[in-house]
Amino acid sequence: MAQAHTSPTDTPTDEEAVDSAPACVMSFNASDPSGAGGLTADIMAIASAGGHVLAVVTGAYSRDTAEILDHFAFDDDAVSEQARAALEDMPVSAIKVGFVGSPENVSAIAEIASDYADAPLVAYMPSLSWWEEDQIDSYLDAFRELLLPQATLLTGNHSTLWRWLLPDWSGDKSPSARDIAKAAGELGVPFTLVTGIPAAEQFIENVLATPQSVLYSEKFEHFDASFAGAGDTLSAALSALLANGHDMQSATTEALTYLDHSLNAGFQPGMGHLVPDRMFWAQADDDTDAAEDSPSTSDPMISTPSFDVPPNGTKH
Repeated sequence: MAQAHTSPTDTPTDEEAVDSAPACVMSFNASDPSGAGGLTADIMAIASAGGHVLAVVTGAYSRDTAEILDHFAFDDDAVSEQARAALEDMPVSAIKVGFVGSPENVSAIAEIASDYADAPLVAYMPSLSWWEEDQIDSYLDAFRELLLPQATLLTGNHSTLWRWLLPDWSGDKSPSARDIAKAAGELGVPFTLVTGIPAAEQFIENVLATPQSVLYSEKFEHFDASFAGAGDTLSAALSALLANGHDMQSATTEALTYLDHSLNAGFQPGMGHLVPDRMFWAQADDDTDAAEDSPSTSDPMISTPSFDVPPNGTKH
C-alpha cells in the first residue's frame, strides 16, 4: 500500500498546536480507589469539559462506594514537587482544590497558588464527618486562613458550608446562600456556589452568590438515591469551564447541567452509593438502533465515519 504524503502546510505550527490544545487545569485531590470521587472524578469531569488535567496526588483514601474508612496524606514536599514540575512545563488556566489531607498540604498549595494568581482557583469543601474532630478543626482552620483568601470560587453543600462558616448561626431559619456568601466574602472569596439547598416539592436549589447579591439560582429535582462524588464532579467541571474562558455565571450553569446529566445516568458499581456517570455523553442513545444502522465491519471497503470533537468546550 502506498504511503500518504503530507505537505508542510498540512502540519500545524507550534502556535496553532498551542491554540487548539485543551486548557490545562491543575487538580489537587486525593486518590480514590473506588472511583467515586477524588482525582478519578476530577480527571473525567475536566476532560469532559474540554480540559487537560494536571493531576496532583495529595494522598489516598481507603474507601469503598459506601464510606471512607481512612486517609493517608502525602508529605507536603511531595505535593509541591509534583505541582511545580508540571507548572514549569505547562501553562495553567485554572486550579481546583479538593480534599488535600493535611494543614501542611493546604499551606503548600496556597504558596503555589500565590505564584499563579492569574489562574482562577476553585475550592471545594466536602463533608469531613468521617474524620477525627481534632483533624477536622486544624484542616478547616488552615483552609480558611491560607486558601480561601486566594479562592475565586468556594463551593460545597449547604449544610457543610453552613456549619463551617456560620457555626454560631442563631436565626430562626437556616442561612441563605447569600448569608453563606457574605461569610465567605469576609474571608476574601468573591463567589460562592451553595448546592443542595432544600426546596419545596422534592426539589433542591443551587445558588451562585456574591456577598452583595444572588447571581444565579436553579432548582433541580431531587434524586431518590444517594450519590458519592457529586461535589468533586461539579467543582472539577466548573474549573475546566472557567479555564476555557467562560464567565462565572455561564460556567456555573453549564457545570450544573453537566452534573445533572451525570447523576441522571448514574450507576451502582458496588454495594454502596451510586456514582455519577461522568462519561454519559460518550454512550450511545440506543445501542440496538446503533448496531442495526452501523455498517458491517466485515466489509473492508466500508469504514465508519469519523467525527470531530472540539477540544475546548463541553462534549455533552
